[in-house]
Amino acid sequence: MLRTQLYADPQGRFVHDVVLESCLKNAGKTALVDTSCERRITFSEYGSLVESLARGLISAGLAPGEVVAIFLPNSWEFAVTYHAATLAGGIPTLLNPSYREREIRYQLENSGAVFLITDAPLIENVDLAGLPALRRVFTTRSSSRLGGCEDFASLLRTSSSVSFPKPAQSPQQTIAALPYSSGTTGLPKGVMLSHYNLVANVYQTLGPNATTLVPDDVMLCFLPLYHIYGLTVALTLSLSLGSTLILMPRFDVQKLCALLVREGVTMIPVVPPAINAMCQAAEAGIFPRNHKVRWVKSGAAPLAPELARRFTNLTGIVVVQGYGMTEASPVTHVGYTSPPEMYRPASIGQPLALTECRIVEPENNDPERKNDQERKEVAPGEPGELVMRGPQIMLGYWKEPQATAAVLRDAWYFSGDIVRRDEEGFYYVLDRSKEMIKYKAFPVAPAEVESVLLEHPAVRDCGVVAKPDPEAGEIPCAFIVLREGFTPSDPLKKEMQDFVADRLAHHKQPREIRFIEAVPRTLSGKILRRELRKILS
Repeated sequence: MLRTQLYADPQGRFVHDVVLESCLKNAGKTALVDTSCERRITFSEYGSLVESLARGLISAGLAPGEVVAIFLPNSWEFAVTYHAATLAGGIPTLLNPSYREREIRYQLENSGAVFLITDAPLIENVDLAGLPALRRVFTTRSSSRLGGCEDFASLLRTSSSVSFPKPAQSPQQTIAALPYSSGTTGLPKGVMLSHYNLVANVYQTLGPNATTLVPDDVMLCFLPLYHIYGLTVALTLSLSLGSTLILMPRFDVQKLCALLVREGVTMIPVVPPAINAMCQAAEAGIFPRNHKVRWVKSGAAPLAPELARRFTNLTGIVVVQGYGMTEASPVTHVGYTSPPEMYRPASIGQPLALTECRIVEPENNDPERKNDQERKEVAPGEPGELVMRGPQIMLGYWKEPQATAAVLRDAWYFSGDIVRRDEEGFYYVLDRSKEMIKYKAFPVAPAEVESVLLEHPAVRDCGVVAKPDPEAGEIPCAFIVLREGFTPSDPLKKEMQDFVADRLAHHKQPREIRFIEAVPRTLSGKILRRELRKILS
């Protein structure tokens, strides 16, 4: 085991303290470049903005333990709000800026958010009335025509005499982030990540023999900061290390290629569809030959080995695959850039320091077994469910003790992913026992899409599964049973797709709809998705 040490000791450390210490240490260096407005922020300025905004939130009435919702695209305002909220004693919950009203209201209500930090265009047609906890809404760059919205800039003009609250609990017990993770059943669940979880994961990722990141690095981030991959691996890690982070509001391959040269980018955290787009750019002669990128880290979805080889052949950039999930802050495994014999882009690599792993019999593998605790570890090389524990594993799900108990048992987290481990300790992801769909690495819960489709007057029953797609990785495909009086047609398919599009974010919309006579189900009523996938194949 090469990974036994952390970059530093995470005990007693709060996320904002780690970031603010780095701001003092690296004062004159560029911390953040927000390409959406071409603003360059030094570490000293970043620290001042975080402290000013934290005072503003406290003066506006934020009490320790209350939830602050951040509903913004990648921007300096998002970054500063996140660290300011925790410094003020709040709990940041992060919303996808492509969310529709239904999704926005659900997360605000479920989290009990008291403040919403957003921008006017994002809430222009959103009804925020009737949310019992929400007290104040602040908009960043555009003034809202909605009544009751306030100017974000006003939060930065607070007296420096306002003091920060003393933490009532330890970093292990204090929630530092409340991202929402889509489950296979029901609606998304808030994942409670503590300060200790997040700081430990940064220190695990930076530890000896983990990732080859250094303070002189320039990292380019198009990953959304509302997602834990972007939040931890890009934002907090880069600021903690003292490196420079170039923020893009969204992935745009032509702008990315220009920024690589302009900013001297040395490293990019990516997802497989972005690698594919960069390959196409290189084949078209758009990808710059004079770049300085040493390596990219691929995560959030399985990476095809051929895609990694193609990218390296075209660009000369090494691809390292990693693995994790929201519930693990997120990183648990990562590959190696060197030595050459350890470089295996087809593998998710080996566990980070202090991450214990077991591979056990898949769930329901033995119909005779009544007690799930009896699941045995499989033989080396055999497939099984990956079970882990370590300092980065979540506290649990927000207000969901039963869901927490289903995946956290004696501190072991049951991932739902089927993996194998070779003789040298390298891990390979084979399949997901969970039914999640990964559209361009964005998770889609079939149950959430099904619940919306069932509201359509023509739908009697439905089932949603993943269909392999060369561009997106997977696309949501819906199988629909029609009510009497409705006839299958292309206009009806389009109507149903539009119906979902009005209610759910872009990545959750079914790209294909098929009409069938009946949705296959178990005796208990559970959808047999494997039977639907057989129809696709």
